Amino acid sequence: MFINFFETLREKGLHVTLGELLDLQEALDKGLCGSSLTQFYYVARMILVKSETDYDKYDMAFEECFKAVRHETEVGAQMLRWLDKSDMLELAHEEAREHLNKMEDLQIDKEDVEEKFKARLKEQDSEHNGGSFWIGTMGKTSFGNMGGNVGGVRVGGQTGYQSAFSVVGARKYRDFRDDRVIDNRQFQMAFRRLRQFSTRLDIPESELDIDGTVNKTCSNGGCLQIVMQKPRKNSVKLLLLMDSGGTMIPYSTLLNDLFQAVHKSNHYKDVKAYYFHNCIYSHLYKTPECENGDWVETEWMFRKLDSDYKVIIVGDAAMAPEELYSDSGNYRGPNGGLSGYEWLKLVRNHYKKVVWLNPKMAPGRAPWREAETAIKEMFPMYKLTVDGLNRAMVKLMANK
Repeated sequence: MFINFFETLREKGLHVTLGELLDLQEALDKGLCGSSLTQFYYVARMILVKSETDYDKYDMAFEECFKAVRHETEVGAQMLRWLDKSDMLELAHEEAREHLNKMEDLQIDKEDVEEKFKARLKEQDSEHNGGSFWIGTMGKTSFGNMGGNVGGVRVGGQTGYQSAFSVVGARKYRDFRDDRVIDNRQFQMAFRRLRQFSTRLDIPESELDIDGTVNKTCSNGGCLQIVMQKPRKNSVKLLLLMDSGGTMIPYSTLLNDLFQAVHKSNHYKDVKAYYFHNCIYSHLYKTPECENGDWVETEWMFRKLDSDYKVIIVGDAAMAPEELYSDSGNYRGPNGGLSGYEWLKLVRNHYKKVVWLNPKMAPGRAPWREAETAIKEMFPMYKLTVDGLNRAMVKLMANK
């Protein structure tokens, strides 16, 4: 059984070793888990999982291997499928609002609700939507989701009025994963890696040099001698080029988070941001609306922003081959006599450090995404996840 668990963990992407499996076996031999599946869950996680970013993978492996040994309040995959009505969430909330207002002052017997929930789990053998008895959706029952009941047990679905006193079937460590698409805070944490301090600034020596002060004081027989130094400033200059519109519309919130995170990281020497649609051509837009005329020439950017700028290009690289290879492939504006591929080569040749972040990058060489494959060969491309962004920042700061 534990060999199967070990292999499943590896299949889910966890780097577990045989030594750790033996440690788990030793913990079992010493009775550290007792006869409790819950205790075994936590002991095994403590031994086998090295980072909270792997908790979700661990939970999926644990569920797959030990699903036959459930708590009496655990639900199965079939039940969760019955309760998945996310596309009807807004409608259900509108219908439930009047009922909720009437029930706000009622007293909820938590123990009674939990006992009834256990009984329904044992008895229910089909899907239910509406009603007031079974585990289901959009009804007045205390169990399920999107219903009009205050208090109870939410099973699957999304939180609505946040009145449930228990939630079953939620993958609570999903947001810890390092392969998920990221949010504003995670952007800011990753951008902290873009630091290259320099004291070669024409400013007064206004910062205390602790090491220099200690050395001078010791050399001076213990009499304090203050040593000042020029403050160190981050010398990194950052250029952000973002694809906007079309297939990038679903990622507009993500791009906004990235833009805000860059500008909240006010320790850079300089930050510039421009937009493009599908591919970089002879002009870059000043705003994400990508309106003709509200732009700068790409050649102007080359002249004004020197090769020391570290460049982050964000886009899904989803375009027709002619948009990349034809000198008339830009249907939103001028090409400037060059194809998008040639403009991208100019970007690569002008700037020393360039990375490409892709929110939906295909694995390996994707024959159905010819443009993406070609761009991957030109720029280091990383998927826009926590891990991908961190690796991109390391790449930008590498000496070679």
